[in-house]
Amino acid sequence: MSGGTDDRKMIYPESALILAPLSGYTDWAYRRAARRCGCRFCFTEMVDCASLVYASERGRLMLYRGGDEDFLGVQLVGAVPEHFAIAARKLNDHDFSLLDINLGCPVPKVFGKGAGAALGRNRELAFRCFEALAENSRFPLTAKMRIVCAGDPGPTVELARGLVERGARAITVHGRTREGFYSGEVDFAVIRAVREALPHIPVIANGGVISVETARIMREKTGCSRLMLAQGAMGNPWLFSQIAEGADDPVLDQWKELVRSHVSDMVSLYGEETALRCARKIVHDYLKGRGFPAALRAEASALVTMRDLDALLAHARPAVSRSPSIRSIRRTEEEPGL
Repeated sequence: MSGGTDDRKMIYPESALILAPLSGYTDWAYRRAARRCGCRFCFTEMVDCASLVYASERGRLMLYRGGDEDFLGVQLVGAVPEHFAIAARKLNDHDFSLLDINLGCPVPKVFGKGAGAALGRNRELAFRCFEALAENSRFPLTAKMRIVCAGDPGPTVELARGLVERGARAITVHGRTREGFYSGEVDFAVIRAVREALPHIPVIANGGVISVETARIMREKTGCSRLMLAQGAMGNPWLFSQIAEGADDPVLDQWKELVRSHVSDMVSLYGEETALRCARKIVHDYLKGRGFPAALRAEASALVTMRDLDALLAHARPAVSRSPSIRSIRRTEEEPGL
């Protein structure tokens, strides 16, 4: 059923930069901040199939799509084919660009249920779950996985190839095993092996892209022009325009404007009390690595109202002298001490 009349179209163009689905983060406000910095391809937060099967309120809110979003994917996680089938049918009533199956989430509460990276290691069940989506969804389907075995591309290639044979229109490969979580060496060779095995569909490289230089290395070593950004874009949506266009780091006023716009959009979505509670971790990410004093981070942990945020931004100023970092606030003539 999946795909409709767009089956011959390429899901992602060459050199596409994609914002990863991040649980607890990539809501409409988060995606809007990324879009302001040049990101077009975004996902909702990872959605548990069970939340759709049992119609939870959180599941409904996670599916909100803004009128300004011309592309939006939904990533589903689960381990029961029937749940994927029901979720797919429910999502048919919405408007999305594609559905993605998660075969890579390493966190214990997901892995322990046989989902995410655990499902990626259970190839036959993974295929049955994907087939359940394909038989019931009206949307194009893709998949995101981790490498199955470090140093041995065979199992990862076979998983990817089997998904493509069943209709996957793109494959994203995170270059670490489940045990590597979100740190450690990325196995470029396994990603490259998937790229070479599937020359006619987009293969997206993921893992460890935190700067222009790491993006260059990822593309060079894997042969993938398309990249998915996750941790590197957390609090640093400027990374999209920096990789794509060689854009500069933000100046202080630009940084403040985006932080405030991001949190203001969260207020529009959730109301002030809930939004500011959730925004504490968001503001921490924006502060990270840019030379702001520890006292400002402590202040971010106590945000309650937009007035609190405005007060924080009013006196936010990086240290004049700081260690080199891949994140910075660019100097301006008006603020020569930054």
